[in-house]
Amino acid sequence: MRVNHLFSMVVLGAAMGAVALAQGVPGVKLPASPAGQASVQVGGTWEKTADGQRYKDGKWIVVDYGRPLLRGRKDIFGSGAEYGKQVMDGSAIWRAGANDTTKLTTQVPLMIGGKTVEPGVYNVFVDLEPGAWTLVLNTQTRQEKYDPNDKVNLFGAYNYDSKFDVLRAPMTVRTTNESVEQFTVGFVNVTDGAATLTMAWEKTVASIDLRVASGTR
Repeated sequence: MRVNHLFSMVVLGAAMGAVALAQGVPGVKLPASPAGQASVQVGGTWEKTADGQRYKDGKWIVVDYGRPLLRGRKDIFGSGAEYGKQVMDGSAIWRAGANDTTKLTTQVPLMIGGKTVEPGVYNVFVDLEPGAWTLVLNTQTRQEKYDPNDKVNLFGAYNYDSKFDVLRAPMTVRTTNESVEQFTVGFVNVTDGAATLTMAWEKTVASIDLRVASGTR
């Protein structure tokens, strides 16, 4: 899949965008973990127009997430009994990013790990084990703004409750030679009815295939 090369391009583009934003704005302050979005459209068709062509009737699959940076940290996921603890920050599961709860929005039913997920908005988590990540989709209610006194609703992964999980599916995990500075979610190998969701940070890349459920295209 040449994921290394693809993610290098994504990370470089994001960095250039941040630099462009800051140029010419004295005193500009960017968040420690900027908001990110990965998106793809599937199931549409291209039609000719007077100006060229237009993509019509595509359905969106979108991931909204926070993008933490390494900032000189090494071995961000750790090892052994400590694996994942640094990024989970005291939670039972990783929010797959930073700040607010990561969200996946899909306008089509998706087949993930042999299970069907209906159209909707889902919280995204990753259950971290060395070399064995599990993608988790969840419907627990989120907090609009962090309230430390709220012990029921989600913020990030705080208050995570597995009883709201609707999907748990294994991801493919591998290491790369290149180090990704900023946590990056993306879609690769996109076709009319499928895509591979990828997550990369430092030298770890995890991926999982998404397929539009049959009979919906």
